[in-house]
Amino acid sequence: MGDYDNTITVNVPPGRLFDYLSDVENLPAYLPRLTAAHPHDGDRVTVTAHIDPPDAPEQDVTSEAWIHVLEDGKTLEWGAPGPHDYRGRLHVGEGPSDASSRLKVELHTQRAEGGHINEGLQEALQGIRDAVESAER
Repeated sequence: MGDYDNTITVNVPPGRLFDYLSDVENLPAYLPRLTAAHPHDGDRVTVTAHIDPPDAPEQDVTSEAWIHVLEDGKTLEWGAPGPHDYRGRLHVGEGPSDASSRLKVELHTQRAEGGHINEGLQEALQGIRDAVESAER
């Protein structure tokens, strides 16, 4: 079992960053393996990812997830059903200047692949920063 977290500064004001993250159709813009995300039925999301597992052929997989958008506190919570109890939270806070934000991600999973998971968190945060800063230009 593992709990992981990481934080990054994004050069976009908190309100705009939260608006961008709250639109689940933006997920493929910053999560590299994700190819589609479609919200439906309240907080449910159907996602498709392109994966290359070591013990199977490269493939696209589609699954269900959920995302709760909590306007108060600028927080998103998400999770996916399955054997690994995968869930997490993104929190958008004030940055070092009015034109920036601090983005924190917290992740809980029953899979304990510390180094691999920490690299994935950093990759996701950098992807968010790059995507939203590019969208602001």
